[in-house]
Amino acid sequence: MCGTAAPSWLFPTPRNVSNLPPDDRYGKERRPITMAHDVRNRADVSALAGLRRRAFLLGSISVVSAIASPATASPNGLKLEMILRDPAAPVSGNPAGELTMVAFLDYNCPWCKKTAVPMSNAVSADGDVRMVYKDWPIITPDSVEGARLALAAKYQDAYHIVHDALMAIKTPKVKADEMRDTVRATSIDFARLERDMKSKAAEIDDLLARNHEQAMSLQLTGTPAFIIGKFLVPGAVQSAEAFTDLFKRAREQA
Repeated sequence: MCGTAAPSWLFPTPRNVSNLPPDDRYGKERRPITMAHDVRNRADVSALAGLRRRAFLLGSISVVSAIASPATASPNGLKLEMILRDPAAPVSGNPAGELTMVAFLDYNCPWCKKTAVPMSNAVSADGDVRMVYKDWPIITPDSVEGARLALAAKYQDAYHIVHDALMAIKTPKVKADEMRDTVRATSIDFARLERDMKSKAAEIDDLLARNHEQAMSLQLTGTPAFIIGKFLVPGAVQSAEAFTDLFKRAREQA
């Protein structure tokens, strides 16, 4: 698993949204994203030692039963439905799929990159999984640029083109310029992408703030992390077969 959760240089402290009106739960009340220029000043984040969770092993994957019911995702009252059904979050696979999988990812996370192809293959082979992407740029400030590039591409229905291109970069801790050059080399309209990054900046940053808030609600400590059905799966899943097994277990527990 890469990174540490909730670096203080990236996002403000999450708020409790359990009592907000439905429209405001998806972030109509805007909060700015604050970027840092020196990641060495990141604040440490408390670990999960004090949490009481039931865990079991599935192969080499530790699966934590962190979601007690379909209604509640965390002790602070954040609703699971808000995580699964944010209308602004990119979706792939079967949009009407019976099983929903959510992935929290960072474009500077090597384990996310190792997971990307097996995850995509498993979702495609299954045919009944609704895949939700949560860009959660926590590793470096350059990760934020990658997330913004990918999310701006969704306005020309090209999120997955940019996502796949950024996940395919093998350089560790990719700089923003390399990310932009990589995206520019794809088939998307890069001039439009740049315009959308500016005109849709508030919407994009609102979504990133919500993703962060949801990750904090789930007590995530790094990327990648997945919700598959009712189960939270922290860490990399490195084969399509392992994802398929997780899909099976999630359906059995639905």
